[in-house]
Amino acid sequence: MTHSGGTGPTAALRDDASTAPGTGPDGGTNAGDGANAEQGTPPPAGWGSSFLAGALFLFEIPSFILAATGAGFGALAKDAGIDFGQAVFLSLVIFATPAQVAFADQVARGAPLVAIAFAVMLTGVRFLPMTVSLMPYLRQRDTDQRTLYVASHFVAITSWAEGLRRLPKRPVETRMPYFLGMGMALNLALLIGTIVGYLIAGMVPAILTSALLFMTPVYFLLSQIINVHRPIDAYALLIGVVLGPVFLLLAPGFDLLLGGLVGGTLAFVLSRRGKPTL
Repeated sequence: MTHSGGTGPTAALRDDASTAPGTGPDGGTNAGDGANAEQGTPPPAGWGSSFLAGALFLFEIPSFILAATGAGFGALAKDAGIDFGQAVFLSLVIFATPAQVAFADQVARGAPLVAIAFAVMLTGVRFLPMTVSLMPYLRQRDTDQRTLYVASHFVAITSWAEGLRRLPKRPVETRMPYFLGMGMALNLALLIGTIVGYLIAGMVPAILTSALLFMTPVYFLLSQIINVHRPIDAYALLIGVVLGPVFLLLAPGFDLLLGGLVGGTLAFVLSRRGKPTL
């Protein structure tokens, strides 16, 4: 009989079994290693490869749609009297075509700076809930606060919709670099579109410029329809479609804010029907 601390053949076999890949001290297979080997799951990608994967989003359809929207803004900016450098700067630092359109519109009307800033600020209110809903997918315990600030700059309609769809499917540690790469790709697409639109302004009909600006909202609506998975999503979408035009007539300029606030509240109330309250 060989004791557990012996050096005989049985102990040697036991030592070999305990150190073999994918086996535990009792010679059994570790569940995690077996699953990985069976499924062929690759190791998590590093920051560089994840960032590059996100940056390749530049060549996907949503980026082309955003570039087309940027072209519409570029043409509008030139018509409003905004010079080339200012138009490009707006697309770089604002990175939100509704806010940029509001800026160009107020400039064309000769509005004072305070009114322009207020109009742009109102269009940015929607980014608060969008950022709050996206950050849980990006934040980790060791995430630098400054990285979160940079990531929040790239929260826009397209990046938010695609982020909610793509980030949950990625390993946690790769989400931040992937989102940063995707955000920079979208920002670059908007810049390219703005430059092209500014240069060709006057060569295309005004109706085409308006149509280009309308492409991103249409894409956003379609992406929301695709992402409906829960009753609250369907309620919010349907109520928003109904209330949006109503608030546009009753309170122009505040229609988006009121539609989101009232529609979202009603959707939440409807989704809670029949559920126990805390």
